[in-house]
Amino acid sequence: MIAFQVEDMTCGHCASTITRALKAADPNARVTVDLTRRRVTVEATHADAAELHEAIADAGYTPAPVEVAIAPPATTEADACCGHCR
Repeated sequence: MIAFQVEDMTCGHCASTITRALKAADPNARVTVDLTRRRVTVEATHADAAELHEAIADAGYTPAPVEVAIAPPATTEADACCGHCR
């Protein structure tokens, strides 16, 4: 997953323009826009971060790469147990 902070994305029109630009660079990408946080997340199928960055910049915006935290795997009840109650 690739994410960008786009501080100059301020409205739905901006979000739409950025989404179209990203889809032009990678038609099968899954694009998620969080307008409140001004963050764009992309699950790319063939474009790399540089290509996606360029697509946003070419659309007239200023993307800044954001490191995406990967959540640790969820624990199951067996994992959460101390092992004494089995």
